[in-house]
Amino acid sequence: VVVGDSGVQKTKTLITYTTGAFPGDYIPTVFDGYTATIMVDEKPFTLKLWDTAGQEEYDRLRPLSYPQTDVFLVFVTIGRQATYDNVEDKWVPEIAHHCPGVPIIIVGIKDSMDGDTSLDHVKLGDGKREGQKLVRKLGVAMYLECDIGTQEGLKEVFEWVC
Repeated sequence: VVVGDSGVQKTKTLITYTTGAFPGDYIPTVFDGYTATIMVDEKPFTLKLWDTAGQEEYDRLRPLSYPQTDVFLVFVTIGRQATYDNVEDKWVPEIAHHCPGVPIIIVGIKDSMDGDTSLDHVKLGDGKREGQKLVRKLGVAMYLECDIGTQEGLKEVFEWVC
């Protein structure tokens, strides 16, 4: 299950990963499912990926997608500190309440094709210090980063899920 603040590119990342193509117009999500097959150590794995809404109005509905989750991906936007703050303030507590013990991976997302010039200076690796701090403080599994515009690091994020 993928969670994170509204606007952290959850949907774009999942579409890019599962189709290999960068999506066009944004379509808001409440719940959407995606499937991908990935080879890890020459073994096929089928990933069932659930995209959830990050808006507050879905706070009570979103946990309905949590049962039987094997791993959570909490997305943050590299260069937007508030999205990192919400990992500690909102996302990890919500997951721990509904699914204690399920592994959590924090994923820093850069979208080099989103047209947001305020983040043009941001590079992969820029969020690593903050991400690693959250890993140590919250006891989550790991922090990873990818750029969905160039797809750098994208495949590796989902390989770690397996």
